[in-house]
Amino acid sequence: MGLLPLLRFGHFRLPMALLRATALELAILAGHLVLYPSGISQERPGRPGRGSPGGSGGPGAVESGCASPETSALPTPAAAAFPPAVLLHGFIDNRSVFVLLRRHLAREGRRPIESLNYSPLTCDIRSAAELLGRHVEEVCTRTGRPEVDIVGHSLGGLIARYYVQRLGGDRRVRTLVTLGTPHSGTSVVPLASAHPLVRQMRPGSDVVEELRLPAPGCRTRFVSFWSDLDQLMVPLETACIDHPDLQVRNIRVSGIGHLALPVHPAVAAIIREVLEPSERGTVPGAVAASGASGVVSVA
Repeated sequence: MGLLPLLRFGHFRLPMALLRATALELAILAGHLVLYPSGISQERPGRPGRGSPGGSGGPGAVESGCASPETSALPTPAAAAFPPAVLLHGFIDNRSVFVLLRRHLAREGRRPIESLNYSPLTCDIRSAAELLGRHVEEVCTRTGRPEVDIVGHSLGGLIARYYVQRLGGDRRVRTLVTLGTPHSGTSVVPLASAHPLVRQMRPGSDVVEELRLPAPGCRTRFVSFWSDLDQLMVPLETACIDHPDLQVRNIRVSGIGHLALPVHPAVAAIIREVLEPSERGTVPGAVAASGASGVVSVA
């Protein structure tokens, strides 16, 4: 859920893995707070310039003829080897959370990459999903590509899933990758339920129940990353997708928390391999296991 790294202390003795993950979460939070202002404005279409997570010289600015290393090799739509990637942030966050993942995905310039900010005043997942749908249509029109891939962190993954399952987005979304998304709802921080979006992320909410409805013929493939140290997912397995009609791979990440999922290089490498499979069509390491699940250890 974006910038809410809260801890649950169920025991007096905390395992070392949890202590390391907590220290990493705090370091990531501190760094993200520095970057946060640069991602407040909506990203502008076109070739980004230097400096910001979205590649602009300042919030919303675009520099002509001056590209940063991670965006200088961006392909033209016709030359792109893979569909455009759309990155969608979590609760009370913005596109700056994806600065490292975006750089990782932009290597070799094999796809256009865009980020979408939804308003911090958004109070309804359905409305945010409609906004995402309009943005995806605009990206497809502008790039000439019939499909996109989406990576959503936390609430962003739930918004994207609603778009795919309930608003016909499966005709436009080839692959949806979710990172620490409460697919079955999370019970963390009961007092936060005062916010309408948080209420929609609770187990049994109308939105969560809608996503349980049949989705026959859904064309999108889903890859869900969940962490065994994610303190915002209660229970932890709520970040897995469990639906009989969906093509799903759930990947357990061991050793990091909620905020680390969109920034950790090991996770970024797996995301890239999922979206840009090798000639053998496999993903590396333990994730290449047969079936619909895998394990990645980053401790």
